Amino acid sequence: MMQKVISKVTKKYQATIPAVVRKKLHLGVGDMITFELSGQDIIIHKATAMDKVFIAALSETLNEWNSDADEDAFRDL
Repeated sequence: MMQKVISKVTKKYQATIPAVVRKKLHLGVGDMITFELSGQDIIIHKATAMDKVFIAALSETLNEWNSDADEDAFRDL
């Protein structure tokens, strides 16, 4: 049987991960999660070591818009 849980999105587009989901994914403070998009479905996973390596490598190439002015300009997006 599928269990459904709900979390409210704040005005900063943040949401609390419900306890039942945290327990199922063995999430702790500071853990990272990934979102897998497939049509209208989204699957959340706990990030693996390989996910973290990929993101670290990718983030080093995305620094062209990494200033305080850019942060101020795009904060509300």
